[in-house]
Amino acid sequence: MITIKNSITDIALKSEAFNSQWQSKLENLLALGKAAGADFIEIFLENIDHLSILAEQDSITSVSPSFGMGAGIRVFRDKRDGFVCTNDLSESGLQEALSQALDMLGLEINNLVRNDFDGLHLYRNYGEGKKNWLSESLGLNEASKLLLLGTTKLNDYGKNISVRRGSYSRSWQEVLVAGSDGTFARDIRLHQSIGLNVLSTDKEHRSSVGRRYGTSASPDDFRNWDSDSTAEELCESAQKMLYADYVEAGQKPVVLANKFGGVIFHEACGHLLETTQIERGTTPFADKINNKIAHDSVTAIDEGITEGAFGSLSIDDEGMEPQRTVLIENGVLKRFISDRAGELRTGHKRTGSGRRQNHTFASASRMRNTYIAPGSYTPKQLIESIDDGLYCKSMGGGSVGPTGQFNFSVEEGYLIKGGKLDKPVKGATLIGEAKEVMPRISMCANDLDLAAGFCGSISGNIYVTVGQPHIKVDTITVGGR
Repeated sequence: MITIKNSITDIALKSEAFNSQWQSKLENLLALGKAAGADFIEIFLENIDHLSILAEQDSITSVSPSFGMGAGIRVFRDKRDGFVCTNDLSESGLQEALSQALDMLGLEINNLVRNDFDGLHLYRNYGEGKKNWLSESLGLNEASKLLLLGTTKLNDYGKNISVRRGSYSRSWQEVLVAGSDGTFARDIRLHQSIGLNVLSTDKEHRSSVGRRYGTSASPDDFRNWDSDSTAEELCESAQKMLYADYVEAGQKPVVLANKFGGVIFHEACGHLLETTQIERGTTPFADKINNKIAHDSVTAIDEGITEGAFGSLSIDDEGMEPQRTVLIENGVLKRFISDRAGELRTGHKRTGSGRRQNHTFASASRMRNTYIAPGSYTPKQLIESIDDGLYCKSMGGGSVGPTGQFNFSVEEGYLIKGGKLDKPVKGATLIGEAKEVMPRISMCANDLDLAAGFCGSISGNIYVTVGQPHIKVDTITVGGR
């Protein structure tokens, strides 16, 4: 156990940087861009405060704070765009960034030219009730004690444990978005995540299991984190998998558990429904609107409105309020996930899904809370429908190709024999392709649950939610020994 005398967040707290007083400066920049011949100009201002902590065994081994401010300026002309970011938020610094973005499109600032910019609309301040979120969130001391309690619990419940880890991350972000269509909106965001990992070994036997939880919208969400039950569940899973036999490879029916099981839909299919994939020509679903691409049982949703979910937003990074978007309804493709550039270049209407990691990235069409909707079956009924198959209780890491080919490891799996769960197995990998697997999801249970995750793509790493109920896939390739 270590004692930490000073909290970095206490030392580095800074007040919000952006408010309606920026209006005049931003209007001047937007007017200059319009006068130069740009069709649309967007300015994204950001103020960030990030903290991550790692606990290994019984010590805090890493503390990583970071702070920063900056702006991203994007200019559109026809279907082309130019993007420049800067840390210089002075009037001259922002004007220089605007000039560089315009230059990418062959445009230049000319103060003598009249423009048709009518000014910014009414200031929308979504951060007003969130002004104390940074100071009220977990500080270094409090978060460190939680992590060390968690790694101690792993030691209490576990057997054959070689490595015990806990990690905490807190990201506070203030944004101000202004656009030449009149958009003028501010928000404050807070994302926190906490997790435990354990590695168990006994001679040639090994198992590694982890659990991670994430939340947004409340500084207090992890103050009552139940590290006891998390550690107990983790150690039980690790012990079961330690001596499990390796699964035999082959084509099998599979039941995927709810919650983080939804990562396969997110990775293998969700990305293919982003308009960036249409622009790149890498989605097989580009011309499939109102066509069947999945089984009748599959309805899939992407939204940014679930209270506290990791991918929820008051506004996206283009200043648009989020909405609930039905992507697939009873197997039929209905919508794509779209941002401003996606609407301009593909014709698919914006869905409040323009997102970016920070001001150094231009926004792109990205998922928020993406999940398969619940069905009418129970998880037991799904398992009972299979004579010989595999139950995937917990998923591990994986990889996805540009057009939806995927392979994902099964962190905790069990054979299904005669409609009942049988012995645990390890070493399983699910291998498939989105357009082939989606029509094989024949049953969805009634137990939808969501899990926090991180998603990397063209506009950086962002906070997302994956989810699903228990689902049955009629047949899929299972890699093993």
